[in-house]
Amino acid sequence: MNTYQIKKTPISNMIDDNIVSVKNLLKDCDDVVYRQFKIGGDKGRDVFLFYVDGMAEKELLNNFVLKPLMLMARMVDPTFEEIKDEIYEASKVAAMSVTDFKESDNIEDSVLAVLSGDTAIFVDGENKALVIATKFFPVRGVQEPTAETVIRGSRDGFTETIRMNTALVRRRIRDPRFKIKQKQIGVRSKTDIAIMYIDDIVDKQIVDEVIKKLDSINIDAILDSGYIQQYLEDRPLSLFPQVQTTERPDVVAAAVYEGRVGILVDNSPFALIVPVTLTAFFQSPEDYYSRSIVVSFVRVLRVLCGAIAILAPSLYIAITSFSPGIIPTKLALSIAATREGVPFPAFIEAIIMELTLELLREAGVRLPRPIGSTIGIVGGLVIGQAAVSAGIVSPIMVIVVAITAIASFSIPNYEVSAAFRLVRFILMVLASIYGLYGIVLGSIMVLIHLCNLKSFGVPFLAPIAPFEFSDIKDSLIVRMPWKYMIKRPKHIKPKDEIRQVGDENAEGQ
Repeated sequence: MNTYQIKKTPISNMIDDNIVSVKNLLKDCDDVVYRQFKIGGDKGRDVFLFYVDGMAEKELLNNFVLKPLMLMARMVDPTFEEIKDEIYEASKVAAMSVTDFKESDNIEDSVLAVLSGDTAIFVDGENKALVIATKFFPVRGVQEPTAETVIRGSRDGFTETIRMNTALVRRRIRDPRFKIKQKQIGVRSKTDIAIMYIDDIVDKQIVDEVIKKLDSINIDAILDSGYIQQYLEDRPLSLFPQVQTTERPDVVAAAVYEGRVGILVDNSPFALIVPVTLTAFFQSPEDYYSRSIVVSFVRVLRVLCGAIAILAPSLYIAITSFSPGIIPTKLALSIAATREGVPFPAFIEAIIMELTLELLREAGVRLPRPIGSTIGIVGGLVIGQAAVSAGIVSPIMVIVVAITAIASFSIPNYEVSAAFRLVRFILMVLASIYGLYGIVLGSIMVLIHLCNLKSFGVPFLAPIAPFEFSDIKDSLIVRMPWKYMIKRPKHIKPKDEIRQVGDENAEGQ
């Protein structure tokens, strides 16, 4: 249990005591601006206002808070003398022309609101503070997502501002049953978290489990949604992610319409979606905007690419080292000829090329964008050609590694692609020891693990294992036309299974 607990200090009727308490809490915070003034002239009530410079909108404060309280309050009826005992209520109800404010009864909550971009006002003789919504900190504008390339569909992506992100999703779900519950996580950071779902669609057990896991988080700071993701996963040591991440609001909206739960984290442009299945990681948002026959072909291609990304190097090792007789004689002789003079066994050869590829991939990510792409292409060509010319690796090994890399790039989700890369190394080790038997054994172990994996109670391999016939219309390799997908996915257990009124014959029940 985190021992850093904040004791709540009630707001005093004496404004000087409140000023001392605030300044003690914000000692050495030079970006905090303090302003003392009077309501009702020189003999009026003392008022204390403070905010963080750079996070509060000064124009709003000057024109709609300070000006009405300091100047206009003395120019209209009733006079200060007539309402001096009710000046706090008069200021709240009639003086300040702001749309959003709330009251606070303790110093710590008032300071927390100010550190979030709001402005707090204390009035002498009152044991409450007015907290005015004046958030105006620097934000990045809505731009096209960088991690998820858009071919067809909306080109707006999430930003680091949670309220802007909730608006992007709300714009797509104009339903009063769409709920957004906000929480604060992080003992010190007090990071805002938004939980989004449609009340009459989502399975309430999923929502309750999400809230329970979020409430159990007791850490100093949440700086990105990746922190939350690791707490939400039932098996965080698994190679495969059990939470989906996305930068695209349309992906979150589509998931919420299906009965899933979306989670937004302030300061992070990546949203989280639960529950999730392996099928969802192989799907792209463009799949639902294009014709079904084309999408089905592309999905089959992605599955084949996933198999190649996992199996290609290990199959090369197993065949060349243990079972050359299973391939045609001419091909076997050709491979043997290309490997003549290579001083390393096939396993070491494959490891050298795979690690080189991983180094190039990591270097391309870390370098500035204009240089990174050049390093990836030129580095791959130069190093591959040099390695072949030096006789360190065979040309066929370069081809296998290149095909493997291209196949891994076709997987839409980066985290699943990274998991496949790790599985690929495990299968390469098994293939170097047991040959084809090692590949089969490793594949069975991976499948057993995937069958046991769950995301918030939903099997990771659904709707294939367990098999759900009605969900096959939108699965790993098939996407039927929209008019046939009348029901929401059953494996998510939505309360409202019907998403469109359709023809029973078309539904094929």
